[in-house]
Amino acid sequence: MTAVAIIGAGYAGLACAVELARQDVEVTVFERSRTLGGRARAIGKDGLTLDNGQHLLIGAYTELTRLLRLTGVSPRQIMHLPLTLSIPGQLHLRAAALPAPLHLLLGLIRAQGLDWRERFSIYAMLRHLKRRRFQLPAEMTVTELLTDCQQPFRLRNLLWEPLCLAALNTPAHEASAQIFANILRDTLAAASASASELLIPRVDLSELFPVPAARYLASRNGNILISNAITAITPEATGFRLIGAPGHRIWPQVVIATAPHHATALLDSTEVCPQLAAQIKALPSEPIITIYLAFGPGVALPAPMIGLTAGPAQWAFDRGQCGGLEGLFATIISAPRRENEVKGRNALIAAILAQLERALGHSLPKPQWTRVITEKRATIACRPGLERPGIATPLPGLWLAGDYIESEYPATLESAVRTGVQCAREIIATREAR
Repeated sequence: MTAVAIIGAGYAGLACAVELARQDVEVTVFERSRTLGGRARAIGKDGLTLDNGQHLLIGAYTELTRLLRLTGVSPRQIMHLPLTLSIPGQLHLRAAALPAPLHLLLGLIRAQGLDWRERFSIYAMLRHLKRRRFQLPAEMTVTELLTDCQQPFRLRNLLWEPLCLAALNTPAHEASAQIFANILRDTLAAASASASELLIPRVDLSELFPVPAARYLASRNGNILISNAITAITPEATGFRLIGAPGHRIWPQVVIATAPHHATALLDSTEVCPQLAAQIKALPSEPIITIYLAFGPGVALPAPMIGLTAGPAQWAFDRGQCGGLEGLFATIISAPRRENEVKGRNALIAAILAQLERALGHSLPKPQWTRVITEKRATIACRPGLERPGIATPLPGLWLAGDYIESEYPATLESAVRTGVQCAREIIATREAR
């Protein structure tokens, strides 16, 4: 029986492990940290558990939702909201409880803060993409797409550019129009209204999938070794030796499911994959800053998630409305530019407080505590023509999985999960072919 070693217990690695275990393949997962989840994990704060970043899921994330069901995650762990875009005092768009495409059409008719030209412009852009079968020039940016579709300036600022930042973590003038079109195809223009639903986890990101995945693996004799860093991979005649793993086992199949900068070090250690390592090193990255503000009971946002304008943050989540601590807000700065990074912590928090107060129309109490979490290399920059690597490497039996791997989606949890599942299926196909 083929034994598989997976390096990294993030969403990609655990998706691969679960899919392999489902097919009765022996799996061992090595994780350098003490927490499961990789870059989508829980961290501690004075006895509280916080996510290292606020992730928003959508109904189109079919592989992740399939694995959540497979590993026994209760549907109650995720809040399902109709497609809702709410910027207090400026825009409120909510899909109707109707089949597609009526859910969006009626939502546009009822939308607050849009004139009829803007409503028609949204509809016209989706029609334009449908006529082109959502196929766009590889070099086109999102800004160029919006210009081609004659989208009004205000609509760009309130709708399209924030959506682009949220989905691709890349500014519209740098972002791939093709990847953005893929997201629109599978959400706003999907055949099912549920594909555009917003899915907000009620639990932290480690509890959402990694912990249930670990339980699933344990029930099928899979192993997860935490605090076990693999520092190098040595190719052998019959497989691979993992430097840092206990014992002297040779693994016939190995999946590198780490962040890109860790993957390049492991690839370099094989002394066989210099070009692939160089390709991954060249991938541009974008940061994400998450700022938590705890106000205490009695303080809430008008909705679980709102958009913010005229300041550093683009979105705010009310964790109290999502099963978390009452009065705790998580605000997000996607792909921050240098002017946001050099503000300094106190100035950044003050700017976001001002944004929240403008959005709510009243002053807020002084936060009881705050926390700023910066993921400097949160995702790859999703630019036009970006060459992302595939799951295969020059070494048979050595695979790659992660959100940076070639995908029609940007670097999301869904992309990570899909590449992990793809690796598992290729390994299983290789085993069956023997």
